[in-house]
Amino acid sequence: MSTYTPTPKLGGDDSTLSSAFSPEKRSLDIPQDQLAVSNPDNNNNDDNNNSSPDSIEAETAGLIFSPDWRFYLAFISLSVVTMAAALDATSLSVALPIMAQKLKGTAIEAFWSGTSFLVTSTVFQPSYAALSHIFGRKPVIFVALMLFAVGAIIAAVANNFTVILVGRSLQGIGAGGIISLTEIVVSDMVPLKERGKWFGFISGVWAIGSVSGPIIGGAFAQNVSWRWIFWINIPIIGVGSVMVFFFLKLQHTSAESFAKQLARIDWFGSFLFIASLTSILVPLSWGGVMYNWDHWRTLVPLILGFVGIIAFIPYEYYFAKEPMVRFSIFRNWTSRVVYFQTFMHGIILWSILYYAPIYYEAVKDMSPIMAGVAVFPETFTVAPASIVVGILTSLTGKYRWALWSGWILTTLGMGILYLEDVHTSTVAWIFLNLVPGLGTGILFAGMGIAIPAAANPKDMGHAVAFYSFFRTLGQGVGVAISGSIFQNEISKKLSAYPLLAPLAEQYSKDAAGLVQVIKSMPHGLERTQLVQAYADSLKIVWAVMAGLAGAALLTNFFVKAYSLDVALDTEQGFAGKKKVVDVEKTKSDGEKGEA
Repeated sequence: MSTYTPTPKLGGDDSTLSSAFSPEKRSLDIPQDQLAVSNPDNNNNDDNNNSSPDSIEAETAGLIFSPDWRFYLAFISLSVVTMAAALDATSLSVALPIMAQKLKGTAIEAFWSGTSFLVTSTVFQPSYAALSHIFGRKPVIFVALMLFAVGAIIAAVANNFTVILVGRSLQGIGAGGIISLTEIVVSDMVPLKERGKWFGFISGVWAIGSVSGPIIGGAFAQNVSWRWIFWINIPIIGVGSVMVFFFLKLQHTSAESFAKQLARIDWFGSFLFIASLTSILVPLSWGGVMYNWDHWRTLVPLILGFVGIIAFIPYEYYFAKEPMVRFSIFRNWTSRVVYFQTFMHGIILWSILYYAPIYYEAVKDMSPIMAGVAVFPETFTVAPASIVVGILTSLTGKYRWALWSGWILTTLGMGILYLEDVHTSTVAWIFLNLVPGLGTGILFAGMGIAIPAAANPKDMGHAVAFYSFFRTLGQGVGVAISGSIFQNEISKKLSAYPLLAPLAEQYSKDAAGLVQVIKSMPHGLERTQLVQAYADSLKIVWAVMAGLAGAALLTNFFVKAYSLDVALDTEQGFAGKKKVVDVEKTKSDGEKGEA
């Protein structure tokens, strides 16, 4: 059990408990075996059992965050399901060419099998947060796990890409819930000052899963069967579900009937949001690949999507009885700026994860598995950097330094990736990739603390959910932005080579597909020029990402330093062996006794 309140100094101006307790009525869950008091001399004083207001506040002020074995098992259960979602998000990419060959599918069908997961995992995240406030975190987590598992089974037994598309879409809906609810539950379980290191661990698990996904997917597709990319999810989700059932004990009691809970759902708002955002993300993903950016099939859904989002905002603000989005989470400049940074972080990180392996395959002639290994200097720095920053923020109570250092390193790191070329040595590209890995890793923990620090405790679940949402949204937009840049650049560069100019438009359509074209070519002038054009085009992608990182860096001037030493205030906190002390009620009873 892990209930926490900050420990103010006793004496002087700082001895007041107003910073620890809000004037609102609040219940504190205190484990019987972990109850600590500020004055040890009073432990055996029978008079203290009457619990005067001063003694209650002294007792609760002395508490520290002390997780027990129940907490650790609950956290491990969240880590297991996070690993499943992370693996599935990236494991399919390297296997798509093999799947297309086995199922006799087209490149477009293979493309949609990967894209559908990203789109659905993004658009459903805010809805999960709203549903968890109505039905409770744990039941909604199980819904997400069930959808993820069902989607995996459907995709595993599929004999055509249409069925795979259905399975991947269901998996994406489930993964969106896993991503969003995991971070919300960690916020429910851990006080703000200690939360950084636990967010760091979750980010580390996600980073390891994302990096391992392409390697595992490539190994299955080449050596066993691509179907095992989906089957492997079942035991992981099974173990995670059992652990969540037995160890994740959360407080949520509701006297409402199921029918009344259903009536509380913002049905129209949810539909409008999901439909509008899908209408934006889908053409962003196919623009320049399936259809040109100026084609009506790209422009019309984009316009309709933005109109829908514009209509969604006043509806939620003025008409929704229980809005899906609480606009109070954007109440201050710190929240707005860090959400913007989170969006930028998603764009940059996913551009790295998508195009760095392609660089190693196309330019360095590596296999898909070795390309996944080659990304380790960049991606495996994310996990330790995130964990270390989380620990440091817990020790110091400061987080703005992490935002500054993270964006400085990310800007510098994306800039020096411009140096990667056809003839870059192994030692050189290893060290070049360390810097952006450290920068993006530091930002994971830094932004994960800044958002809840600036949020109202009553909005904490929604605030944290939108942190994960904006990061995932950035990932989808990042692939579109970097893809458009790459397409334009390689088309121009290929047009400058007489041998390649006639095929410039065709080759520029698909960066991943072009890898297979390069590998199938015999060594000669044509292949050399194509590889050089590929490397030069990626330079521009990294340069634009450096510019975006620099813009995000400058917004740090608007980030305020909020105190992390605040009470854990949640309606669905971690439950264990405890007794409940209602501070305000005890105050009232004490005053009556004195009268």
